[in-house]
Amino acid sequence: MTGNIRIEQTAEVATVWIDNPAKKNAIGRAMWIALGEAFAGFARSASLRCIVLRGAGEDAFGSGADIAEFSTTRANRAQATEFAHHVHGAMQQVRDCPVPTLAAIRGICVGGGLELAAVCDLRICTEDSRFAVPIARLGATLAYAELQGLQDLVGPSVALELLLEGRTFGAAEALAKGLVGRVLARADFEAETAATVARICAGAPLSARWHKRFVRRLRSPAPLTPDEIAEGLACFDTEDYRTGYRTFLDKTTPTFVGR
Repeated sequence: MTGNIRIEQTAEVATVWIDNPAKKNAIGRAMWIALGEAFAGFARSASLRCIVLRGAGEDAFGSGADIAEFSTTRANRAQATEFAHHVHGAMQQVRDCPVPTLAAIRGICVGGGLELAAVCDLRICTEDSRFAVPIARLGATLAYAELQGLQDLVGPSVALELLLEGRTFGAAEALAKGLVGRVLARADFEAETAATVARICAGAPLSARWHKRFVRRLRSPAPLTPDEIAEGLACFDTEDYRTGYRTFLDKTTPTFVGR
């Protein structure tokens, strides 16, 4: 098995690299496990303000599962069930992480790579990026846990279009379908990725984490409880709120501390 999950981290930002450029950043079993463990650790951090998910090299964000492993990891339903435990666990850790996440996409973003990007909070890509979910060509399906993030992002009709046709399409169509939020020239990609991270980090970290939880909660049709409604106003007792409105009035830059 080639490839690994590589992490670069400062106090506020973690960059997670899908590092298997020889295989267009295909993700093997061990990499799925490492990815889940990394995001479980990030979820326990009080200081992180942004996590960036990227693919190593210049040509791919991620090309999905490493098909070379299938004869030993997904040769039958029993093996696929064990493999899925790690894949689904990693995707759940990315989706449920309280820290804002950004998928910075260059080049190929297909299959499991696209599924991972879909469960991030934000997605930007280069103008030469390409997208697809060609799993039907393998005679396989996306399990519910893999399909949920994609369907939540683009809706059932577009999700089915991607799954039934399995065709590859470009960045402009990905933008039109809602798969990505912005398409950037290659020359601008690194600067805009850094600027996006800086804007996220400049906001109040408690606000970011609350907003992530509120948006996720509103996907459920269940009525909000009184405690949940009250939590929507909890920010007004925080130090960051007092800092925020005072610096706004003073026309100065706030320094948020997460309290």
